[in-house]
Amino acid sequence: MPKPTIAITIGHTHYARIFSDAAWRELNTFADVIHHPGDDPADKAALIALLPRADACITSWDVAPLDADVLAAAPQLRALAHAAGSVKRFISDALWARGIQVTSAGPALARDVAETTLGLIIVGAKRILPLGQHVREGGWRESSAWPSREVSSSVIGLVGASSVGRHVLDLLRPFRTTVLLYDPFVSTEEAARLGVAKVELAELVRRADIVSLHAPAVPSTYHMLSRALLQEMQDDAVLINTARGALIDEPALIDELRKGRFFAFLDVTDPEPPALDSPLRSLPNVVVTPHLAGCITDCTRMGEMAVEELRRFFAGEPPLHPITPDQFGRIG
Repeated sequence: MPKPTIAITIGHTHYARIFSDAAWRELNTFADVIHHPGDDPADKAALIALLPRADACITSWDVAPLDADVLAAAPQLRALAHAAGSVKRFISDALWARGIQVTSAGPALARDVAETTLGLIIVGAKRILPLGQHVREGGWRESSAWPSREVSSSVIGLVGASSVGRHVLDLLRPFRTTVLLYDPFVSTEEAARLGVAKVELAELVRRADIVSLHAPAVPSTYHMLSRALLQEMQDDAVLINTARGALIDEPALIDELRKGRFFAFLDVTDPEPPALDSPLRSLPNVVVTPHLAGCITDCTRMGEMAVEELRRFFAGEPPLHPITPDQFGRIG
């Protein structure tokens, strides 16, 4: 039986970042591989030129969407494995109509985001940044940021039991902390199995010492952390956003931060990056980082997962992380 043909669309500049040697070896054992010849991710014209012979393809950040024109030029295409986070931008109605299998390596990226989140939870609970600045300015413990606190004695509020949120839960288990969860798609029974207390969002922001956002950016979550809810957050709380900036009413957040009541770590903003004159760049109780919570230089876990998904597809095995039309409204 001839091997399937798999097209790599991500551009040669990104090969080392996405694919490990092990991934290449595995891919070549079951497929003939064709490559987009450019250094940068394939644009629409490049996809139309590359995909006519492809039975499947691997996409990643900045590859052009597989719209109706691209799919019309790819009559053999049966599977798409996305080696990045959200696959939503790449999917069109034409792809669903063709019955093409779509998988996402987002769960591999989720682990990186969760690890960053755990770091911010610890740094936030210990109040390392404000206390470090206080010491730099000549002080010691006579600060409003003292005493710092332990994660184990903190109430952690997670907004969203996404792949990232569930990884954060796994990482928090050794701390034996109290975790509150807001997620309308998680039942009380499932929350109990996860070891968390399912609550409404208003209760979560009132009770949590640390609020961490892990929801998708969809219409129903736009500005879910509203002015009213931000005003309900505890004094000395910590807000962490490694998800999407649009989840927070940013002008309202700035107003609350100006009061000095709580601290925020924002890896994402809306817009991104924030304007040069945005108060988020200058307020002392907020740290904005340049969307770095996920993998930066070593994303090879995603490449390996994408290869494994295609191996399974052509071996007739079920996918590990399929994306289906009924999930589409719930992913960001």
